[in-house]
Amino acid sequence: MVGLLASLVAGLTLGGISDTLERLPGLLVLIPAAIAVRGTIFGAMGSRLGTAIHTGTYRLTSRPDSVLGQNVLAAGVLSLFTAVVLAVAARAVSGAFGVSDPMSVADFVTISVVGGLLSSVVVLVLTVALAESSVRAGWDFDNVMAPLVTAAGDMVTLPALFLATFVVASAPLSGAIAAVGAAAAVVVVVVALRWGRPMLRGILREALVVVVAGGVLSLLAGVVLEGRLDEFATYPALLALVPPFLASAGAIGGMLSSRLTSKLHLGVIGPTTVPGVAARSDIALAYLLAVPVFVAASLVADLAALVIDLPSPGPLPMAAVAVAGGLAATTLAVAAAYWGAVASYRLGLDPDNIAVPLVTSSIDLVGSLSFILAAAVFVT
Repeated sequence: MVGLLASLVAGLTLGGISDTLERLPGLLVLIPAAIAVRGTIFGAMGSRLGTAIHTGTYRLTSRPDSVLGQNVLAAGVLSLFTAVVLAVAARAVSGAFGVSDPMSVADFVTISVVGGLLSSVVVLVLTVALAESSVRAGWDFDNVMAPLVTAAGDMVTLPALFLATFVVASAPLSGAIAAVGAAAAVVVVVVALRWGRPMLRGILREALVVVVAGGVLSLLAGVVLEGRLDEFATYPALLALVPPFLASAGAIGGMLSSRLTSKLHLGVIGPTTVPGVAARSDIALAYLLAVPVFVAASLVADLAALVIDLPSPGPLPMAAVAVAGGLAATTLAVAAAYWGAVASYRLGLDPDNIAVPLVTSSIDLVGSLSFILAAAVFVT
């Protein structure tokens, strides 16, 4: 519930910047990917730290060769590199799918890099703080990490991207930032891969392709949303519901994924095609959480939209959209979390690096489609 309220900030921001979305065509294509990448990078980092806590290898230290230090470095490298790659991909996707007069590549890169790095710093600090608090308070980090990290990514990424849009008002400054950001992204990846830190290299080798591929899937979610922008303009409250909706689905899937990967590492469950008893109990928990969380998401979004005077289709249609679309998205999250973790484990890969990114990226695309389908049934 705390995560849901935090993600509402993103929803209200999205509902309130419709003028900016219309002024900068293609920005809505980038937004789901930028939000998802934050959850993907730091959700996977949290999953790895959760496993380290369970296995006794986690320590709070500033040493770059420690488990925490190499995870922090990996998150920083991935944040910068994916910001540049997804910006270029967002421009290409915008043009390919008929977005009218999209922003330039330099503007996409500038907004993505500036907004992405600002938000990454905040989410990184929160992730480490949550890990340390979990150790001291005796919490199961797998249960608290996914909802709060996902919501934090939503809460800070959208405002950060909005702030970055003011930078592109100056074409020379935007071009300079884009050039420096692109060059720095290549340099940090090369240096990190050549540096003698095995965990850092392993994370980057396994996660780079998965994170970028997941971001591209999220771009397609942005295309879906961009194509419905006119309908969202009629009921901006629906637009305000999108981030809490996707965050809730991603948080449920991320929590499930993190619990399953820890149990795979500990040998509590086996990598079987059909989920065993222990895995089925975690899957049942995901569905038990889904209904009240999605109902709450619709009510909170509708009340917030009422407070700031955003037109809404009404509480019942909002709840119907959230619950129907949410259960469909949760089903996909369950499938991606379990079989993604099992497949990566069987292939000899670290499921902490694969399963969470797979869940967050697939949720963005299919979750957006589920949301729009439910909106078409219950609203239009």
